[in-house]
Amino acid sequence: MIWIVVGYVSGSWLAALSVCRWSGVPDPRQCGSRNPGFSNVLRLYGPRLAAMTLLLDALKGMPAVLAAKLSGLPVWLQGLVGLAVLLGHSYPLWHGFRGGKAVASAFGVLLVLVPEVALISALIWALLAWRLRTAALASLMSALAAPLVCAWLAPSYVVVVGGFSLLVLARHALNIRRLRRGEEPPFGGS
Repeated sequence: MIWIVVGYVSGSWLAALSVCRWSGVPDPRQCGSRNPGFSNVLRLYGPRLAAMTLLLDALKGMPAVLAAKLSGLPVWLQGLVGLAVLLGHSYPLWHGFRGGKAVASAFGVLLVLVPEVALISALIWALLAWRLRTAALASLMSALAAPLVCAWLAPSYVVVVGGFSLLVLARHALNIRRLRRGEEPPFGGS
């Protein structure tokens, strides 16, 4: 299926790398947590570059997912296209299969498939990140909440959203260990 391939390829473009290159700052994979994503860029280079990273990572997979949805594909196939975007971001072929945690990309995919779930999950993330000052914990909690919110608002997508959440949770395994040890860096630290 062409949209699955397009989803993976578009997901594989790591926005943080381009944003940092365009801005003339070092590759985020060489500094801080070495993760090419929003929170590492925020800690390293501030809110402007982090916001650009977040926006581009959210937008990059949306066309493929929207095409799958508008084509009238069944929910499970729409979910596979969305999963391909997240897998592309997490395991990009041309970056040695070392990518990001897929939180921003998952937001973009959810925004197309189940916008109300995406917005509530983003609100949960923002409130927790603001209160706890830890992106990883906010990401974990919003990933856990997303399938529950989906079961309430868009039950036909709950399995799909649950799959996305499992991937995000798995990608945060190192963060979970650091949280348990009290070593997870806050937004202001590295």
